[in-house]
Amino acid sequence: MVGNPTWGIVSTVRGSAPDILRFAAYHLDLGADRLYIYLDEPNPEAFDKLNRHPQIQVRTCDARFWTYRQRERPEKHQTRQTANATFTYRKASEDWLAHLDIDEFLWSPHPIVALLADVPDHIPGVRVRPIEAMAGGDDLYKAYIPKGPNRDAVVQELYPNYGAFVLCGFLSHVQGKLFARTGLQKINYRIHNLFQNGEVLPCKVELPGVELCHRHAPDWQHWQAHYRFRLERGSYKPGMSPNVPRERGGMNMNELLNWIEAEEGEDGLRAFFDELSGAAPDVRARLTQYDLIRHRPLDLDGKLTKHFPGSI
Repeated sequence: MVGNPTWGIVSTVRGSAPDILRFAAYHLDLGADRLYIYLDEPNPEAFDKLNRHPQIQVRTCDARFWTYRQRERPEKHQTRQTANATFTYRKASEDWLAHLDIDEFLWSPHPIVALLADVPDHIPGVRVRPIEAMAGGDDLYKAYIPKGPNRDAVVQELYPNYGAFVLCGFLSHVQGKLFARTGLQKINYRIHNLFQNGEVLPCKVELPGVELCHRHAPDWQHWQAHYRFRLERGSYKPGMSPNVPRERGGMNMNELLNWIEAEEGEDGLRAFFDELSGAAPDVRARLTQYDLIRHRPLDLDGKLTKHFPGSI
């Protein structure tokens, strides 16, 4: 490739206008060449500010939008996300495209463009592993624990009550997200993978030093506000594979949370959250002992003010 590669982000979002604008501002500040933002529900305030920015293409996914796309609005939000990501991939002019959620923020000590420039030409996509926000509001994240022979034992020591049920001790995904090289034929997005001609593309190379700061549950109130949706239709929905084999007593997240709620109610859910989010002092001490806490100050409000002045 001649010159530095360009890169963009596609995201289908819903939330408050300030949160949507924080997501956009942060990644503009990080160096993204273009953002493709799909508003999953009308948000005139966010649309107006996004639409004025020369590096952002924004669409409201209303009935007219889906009619233009010649399809009915998919019922599942995951399907709407991947449909928009696939559509964008096929028309994007950037060299690389990442598909992110509104609560995911890329972190890199080096310019991402320089890292993408070093990816060999035969690699179709590179993965960015997540780190997960800890409760407490102090910009701390639990590090990803790479797969290995000792991971399960470490996780169970860190989280003695629920670590045996929860992969890597994360409340949400450990797969991370992908930067996809554009220009490939017959590509379809999934949330964590790419498919070509109906077959999954092997994207096992990881972008060195880059982390995905996943603000899935930065505090108890946030987790509670999203809990029912996630349990019914989101990341904790029924039908997911268990995190450990059923013959070893494994349950998927939906089964685990329903069991906790049935047995212990909200107090049980709070105990689960405090352990897995690192809010419990003993858990935080063990994470510190294993050097698994990362400080990642995103300065979202500062970047919002810089790129969208007057938004707060």
